[in-house]
Amino acid sequence: MRNDFDFAPLYRSSIGFDRVFNLLNNAQRLQAVDTWPPYDIVKTGENEYRIQMALAGFAETDLDISQERNVLIVKGQKAEEKDGEYLHRGIAGRAFERRFELADHVRVENASLTNGLLSIQLKREIPEAMKPRRIAIGSSAETQALQIDAERQVA
Repeated sequence: MRNDFDFAPLYRSSIGFDRVFNLLNNAQRLQAVDTWPPYDIVKTGENEYRIQMALAGFAETDLDISQERNVLIVKGQKAEEKDGEYLHRGIAGRAFERRFELADHVRVENASLTNGLLSIQLKREIPEAMKPRRIAIGSSAETQALQIDAERQVA
């Protein structure tokens, strides 16, 4: 569902607000572009995930996957084809950059491109120091309370 708003009638009655309306128009345009390429995030195990992106027409050499801190970046740049004259072009081949914010301690295991689907395997590894641990409670049957005797002063 896409909502397109026409801000043109408001331009006439708003002197000095041109910049605000330009920002609104640009934000609307960016939102429409941000939906491509489509992707799924699948939980495959307790601490394992998979990102799948539909990238029909892209080859492995057209894609670049990198990780900077907790951000996974997938870029695609398809080389222009000069083969023939297109009567209709319906398969999108435009350049893109998609960013995924990763949680702490998530690492990329591997990536593969099969039948136009890019699959990126992720694994969450919690360090031993951060994992919850059980603390045993010892019995106090052998330990006796210490009694401190003090001299009493009688007045």
